[in-house]
Amino acid sequence: MLTLAGVLGYPVGHSRSPAMMNAAFAELGLDWHYVRLPVAPDLFAAVVAALPRSGYRGANVTIPHKVAAHDLADELTAAAAAIGAANTLAFEGGRILGDNTDAGGLVDALDCDLRGRSALVLGAGGTGRAATWALREAGADVSVWNRTPERAAALAADLGVRHAQRVESAEVLVNVTSVGMGGEDLPAAFELDRFEFDLVADAVYGGEPTALCRWAERRGARVVRGLELLLRQGGRSFERWTGTPAPLEAMRRALQS
Repeated sequence: MLTLAGVLGYPVGHSRSPAMMNAAFAELGLDWHYVRLPVAPDLFAAVVAALPRSGYRGANVTIPHKVAAHDLADELTAAAAAIGAANTLAFEGGRILGDNTDAGGLVDALDCDLRGRSALVLGAGGTGRAATWALREAGADVSVWNRTPERAAALAADLGVRHAQRVESAEVLVNVTSVGMGGEDLPAAFELDRFEFDLVADAVYGGEPTALCRWAERRGARVVRGLELLLRQGGRSFERWTGTPAPLEAMRRALQS
């Protein structure tokens, strides 16, 4: 019997998760299929309640539903509970488990020892909260910057990290703002040319490297692109649903093509 999974968002047409996940299922010969599920916020709870009865084993969750997914879950992983948002739902025995694989996926993608390293997170939304928590848990000395200072200050206070009132140097830079999603140049507010970073990760993904990734490569920093972050969080979701190690190379090929 075909098992279903999908990604809930509004909008969700841009998501590359179906290509990645369906490649993983095919690679392992699993009779699963993954689809886009565009759902308006006012219908989110009703749709999620109906998914298990429609053959769904799990779902990823993207903007703007991550907090709503956290709130309606019957059970939360430690990461989802601490972050206050869920990007992965698993339907098990009539209950909804909420997880946040954005956090662990970021650490997987950075692939380095973060203990004692300085890290600056650009952005204080839901993904920024996941990144900040993940970096802090990995032992980094974390600062958060946002164009709306009050949001960064609130996030920093809540997670016990530092509020950066302006962009500053750090060993690790993680961008979780939407800058670059439309192919635009880096905003003047970043003033990045004044600073040095050893490792730069950009959550924004598309067909070409973002302006931030191009800038970091020119400066000689190690760069982790958005597709790698998508891959790593997706791999963790795959393992949550199937109990099987994710075939990351097959998933990476699907994303790159």
